[in-house]
This record gives sequence, structure tokens and C-alpha cells, in this order.
Amino acid sequence: MLTGPFLTRLWRICGALLVATGTIMGALTAHLPDAHFAEGGRAIARSAMEMQMWQGLALVALGLGLTQRPNRLLLCGGCGVLAGTLLFCAGVYDTAFTGHHGSHIAPSGGSLLIASWLALAIGWMRRA
Repeated sequence: MLTGPFLTRLWRICGALLVATGTIMGALTAHLPDAHFAEGGRAIARSAMEMQMWQGLALVALGLGLTQRPNRLLLCGGCGVLAGTLLFCAGVYDTAFTGHHGSHIAPSGGSLLIASWLALAIGWMRRA
């Protein structure tokens, strides 16, 4: 079930959903009254939305670009990008709207994103 074709298809679907919901978050960030945000929350939410959009587009590109048989590092990297984006953006959105820092959710997601992109780089180096 967790084969290369399944995962690359999943990345394309999830990437498109991240971009769609990122567009919604962009509209909310632009149009919601200030009372819906914590202090400084509008700017924080905008940063999360931008990260979500970039990572969503990257997932679509990964899913489209890995048509050949991807190695384990590439598969782990792509899955990490998806999980890291969800964790990071959820933590940052929570802070933006509530003012409460969700402990280590956003930093863990950010760390996972960094590690995942490094895994992808190494995976591509090994293929070359």
C-alpha cells in the first residue's frame, strides 16, 4: 500500500488540498476583523499561510517529478514534508488565533521540514 506510486499520488492530492486551504486562509487573513486574531496574529497567520502555500506547491511538484522509482530517502522526505507542513502550520495558526503557543508543535514541524528537505537532497544526490 505505501508504494512509490501511492505516495506520489497522495502528495499531489495533499499538496492541492494544502494550496486550496492556504487560499482560504489567505482570504481569512486578509478579511477577518482584528478581533478574531491574537495580538499580532494577522501577520503570524499570513506567515503560516505563505509556508503552507509553498510547501503545498512543492508537494505537487514532488508528486509529479518522481515518476521513476523513488528511493527510500525520497519517499521519507516527501512524507516528512507533508507531516512537517501540517504540524508547523497548525501550530502557527493556533498561535495566531488564540495567542497560545502550542508547546513544540510548530518547532517540531519546522525541524521535520528541514530534515525532510535534507533527506530529499541526499536522495537526489544518490540517484545522480
